Amino acid sequence: MNYLEFEKPLAEIEGKAEELRAMARSGSNMDVSKEAEALDRKAEALLKDLYKDLTPWRKCQVARHPDRPHCKDYIDALFTEFTALAGDRNFADDHAVMGGLARFNDQPVVVIGHEKGNDTKSRIERNFGMARPEGYRKAIRLMEMADRFRLPVITLVDTPGAYPGKGAEERGQAEAIARSTQKCLEIGVPLISVVIGEGGSGGAVAFATANRVAMLEHSVYSVISPEGCASILWKDAEKMREAAEALRLTAQDLQKLGVIDRIIKEPLGGAQRGPKETIEAVGKGIETMLKELSGKRPDALIKDRRQKFIDMGSKGLAA
Repeated sequence: MNYLEFEKPLAEIEGKAEELRAMARSGSNMDVSKEAEALDRKAEALLKDLYKDLTPWRKCQVARHPDRPHCKDYIDALFTEFTALAGDRNFADDHAVMGGLARFNDQPVVVIGHEKGNDTKSRIERNFGMARPEGYRKAIRLMEMADRFRLPVITLVDTPGAYPGKGAEERGQAEAIARSTQKCLEIGVPLISVVIGEGGSGGAVAFATANRVAMLEHSVYSVISPEGCASILWKDAEKMREAAEALRLTAQDLQKLGVIDRIIKEPLGGAQRGPKETIEAVGKGIETMLKELSGKRPDALIKDRRQKFIDMGSKGLAA
């Protein structure tokens, strides 16, 4: 288990409990089971206390946790007959974006998502989930195909933002993001998006301009990262805590603002402590949202989606 900065007291208690169990396994004559159980109870109480009211910055840390389930984990667990489709038919294949045909509860769908990778090698290969223009153009190609064959589109968002490198800018990063967002608004099929970790900037909006947008309980969704915001506003990246508070990037705030439609609950301690339960909860959320949209005419889906985004900004958090 990788522990976050604010989880250090928990790491000490759970570490001591594991030491006692290791002592028992090594054949020690001492009976340490009661002490280990007492530490387990203490750790559980502390875990509840830590997660009962997370600050926005701590939610950012949880959303970025390396042990959270990623796009590939959701596809492997929730979808059958997944057939990956590669390339944008123009420049290259972007490994930061996964996409293809699949079945969800035996219903044919198109699934697209950001994949961050789960070890050093795969993270470098996937560019830490930061898509280049060819990734967004691949997504556009898949959405056009879904529209042609009347297949619902499911997107899984988990990116710090679009890749800001020189090559990406030369190949039209901003235009690719804008075209992907435009394509989301144009397709006449149900479009469902789930923010499973970070929803960073236009790189997330390009996949999440959907009929239904859901977020995991401890995920975040914002126009810029807290560190980037702090660097611009205060010329000091260390003010990321204040920036996270001001950005209103938590699922709870965004639901109040009408930006998202649904919050999917995570296990105690975050998705990283219960990947299986989290994936099942996301599956149930997708199933419910698909049922809400089933039977709607293409023009109604397009109109509802456009109206949803036109209406944003009409709600405020002031009581």
